[in-house]
Amino acid sequence: MTRLGDLLPDHGLPPGLAAIDVAGLACDSRSVTPGMVFFAVPGTKADGLAYAAEAVRKGAVAIVAERAPEPAIEAAVVVEVPDVRTALARTAARFFARQPDVIAAVTGTSGKTSVAAFTRQIWQACGKPAASLGTLGIVAPSGTAYGSLTTPDPVGLHRALDSLAGEGVTHLALEASSHGLDQRRLDGVRLAAGAFTNLSRDHLDYHASLDDYLRAKLGLFERLLAPGRPAVVDADSEVSARVIAACEARGLEILTVGKKGETIRLIRAVPDELSTRLEIACAGATYAVDLPLAGSFQASNALVAAGLCLATGSSAGEVFAALEQLEGAPGRLELIGRRAGAPIFVDYAHKPDALEKALRALRPFVTGKLVVVFGCGGNRDAGKRPLMGEIAARLADLAIVTDDNPRSEDPARIRAEVLAGAAGARNMREIGDRATAIAEAVALLGPGDGLLVAGKGHETGQIIGTETLPFSDSACVREALRGIAA
Repeated sequence: MTRLGDLLPDHGLPPGLAAIDVAGLACDSRSVTPGMVFFAVPGTKADGLAYAAEAVRKGAVAIVAERAPEPAIEAAVVVEVPDVRTALARTAARFFARQPDVIAAVTGTSGKTSVAAFTRQIWQACGKPAASLGTLGIVAPSGTAYGSLTTPDPVGLHRALDSLAGEGVTHLALEASSHGLDQRRLDGVRLAAGAFTNLSRDHLDYHASLDDYLRAKLGLFERLLAPGRPAVVDADSEVSARVIAACEARGLEILTVGKKGETIRLIRAVPDELSTRLEIACAGATYAVDLPLAGSFQASNALVAAGLCLATGSSAGEVFAALEQLEGAPGRLELIGRRAGAPIFVDYAHKPDALEKALRALRPFVTGKLVVVFGCGGNRDAGKRPLMGEIAARLADLAIVTDDNPRSEDPARIRAEVLAGAAGARNMREIGDRATAIAEAVALLGPGDGLLVAGKGHETGQIIGTETLPFSDSACVREALRGIAA
């Protein structure tokens, strides 16, 4: 049994409190069981202190908060801390003490999931027991456990790290979201390396501005990576200079990749069917790589992953050979099937930059019409809706605007705001029901065409109101193809 004083060693607890036995940690009062410590985390919608009394009734042995609850809770042990989020993360790291030996975290707007998956695959090809953790959940040698958050809460995260280490996983690639960094969820993770992909508009319903969004991501390099640790930066990103400056100020070892990269320089990338032929320069040698993935953005993701593997001790020859065996992450420009020879892809692109990259990636493979089905989520950054409408009208031959996850917003209003960005465009259609939109798009395809179903990627649910209903873009595509074949 762990004692409270061991978990909170910096808070000067008197001997009586320090000796309290702790059975577990919780930041959600609904999960409290007897013997747990409850961390009253202030949230955007509710203050955890409002649930402190409930936690005590359910058996919490202590409350950790930034101030004492009012009114006072009778007989409750309250430990006041300056920052409860940081205290929660560091306490979770002490309670769940084991971690994989090598943990690499990747941040950026787009590409985190692919980079984490590619890094895991390269490590595995190099003989390392490796896993990845992020938007897709946990992918490990023991199997896949699907999750719902890019960066889990500290209790869930450190419990997962402890479990992976116990399974013998030595190498872990971890997605670091801006929310997770801003909310200190990764504090206490012993990072061996970090990486940055790119920055574009996203999450402005949470962050005050694009600059604020970038500052949150820079926390990985300015706060979490220890001086001297390696940081891999995609030099082709528009904000790479700011990221590199932050890394230099922290005293990190900087590795740059991409067309402008110095560690791994992309000499050329040539599309070839649904793959890409790469010529790469690294440490005075040149490598020819047949990357089995389409799109320049996937080449960028692969090079960031390669940089992380080089930074953590793998050899260049092994790493670049492994690139030829990469498999795309589920829902990331994933080829689901064909209709009359026309390829149909599902992609998670749900922001302007990602939608544009996906459409541009597919254009070289389409000699006929390029069709896209997409929508925008409710209760999220509304400013990106017209931007995505404009991109779809400009880059697709036909765009069908449908529902994504409307949540509590009026779906018709969301679609109208998307269509407003393409005012006057004659290649836009509106079909609210997503399954119907996908089925009609599939039926339109002929030889030489291509279809992109964008926005939900790997997701298996659609959030309407407060309900999450079963829904899969991939399943809808396959159902449409079966219906046509019948």
